Amino acid sequence: MFRLGRRGVFRLGRRGVFRLGRRGVSPVRHRGVLRVGLTGGIGSGKSEVSRRLAACGAVIIDADAIAREVVEPGTPGLAEVVATFGSGVLREDGSLDREALARLVFTDAGRRGQLNAIVHPRVGERMAELERAAPAGSVVVHDVPLLAENSLASGFDVVVVVDAAHEAQLDRLVRLRGMTRQQADARIAAQASRQQRLAVADIVVDNTGSLAELDGRVAGLWAELRRRVSCRTRAIQ
Repeated sequence: MFRLGRRGVFRLGRRGVFRLGRRGVSPVRHRGVLRVGLTGGIGSGKSEVSRRLAACGAVIIDADAIAREVVEPGTPGLAEVVATFGSGVLREDGSLDREALARLVFTDAGRRGQLNAIVHPRVGERMAELERAAPAGSVVVHDVPLLAENSLASGFDVVVVVDAAHEAQLDRLVRLRGMTRQQADARIAAQASRQQRLAVADIVVDNTGSLAELDGRVAGLWAELRRRVSCRTRAIQ
């Protein structure tokens, strides 16, 4: 069992759900909607959890997918990126060449800031739009890979961290994504540490084991999220 900092958490692991404390009630934001921040390190299986929550009925708002959407061909976002960084960041078909853009901004904090100033407000606006469209009583799950890195935990009613042992992450990255062990280690090291993610968690989903085991844990997670949104809905009636 981990010590997860000052936030009280539920841990969904091999022995079920462990209640380790209670987080304070956060303010009602939108018609009884429960705003969930979902995060996890590379190779943790966060996407597997997101897919299962979607199947349960959660409204999924994927930050990475929206970041791609706001710079698709024909969008004002892509036009501004080209005006700022030049036509060299475009592929022949007019789409964004993400690798070329990454080479420009990766080691230049100033240029990276320019890119963030273009993309982040548009992503935020689109996420807010999708959340406003969610029906009353929904569980709205924001899939945010860099939630811990960008100190975003306070913006959600519940933070769910998908956790896996380091060796499990390495195995998945090597076996499923074709990385070398060295590449996998570097990708893991570039993100927040496991302890940093766990420190912002309200609920931890252990995904060190099999997908069959994960199914049961996500079922427990969904039951807990529905319980919380029901409490929120009753509170505003």
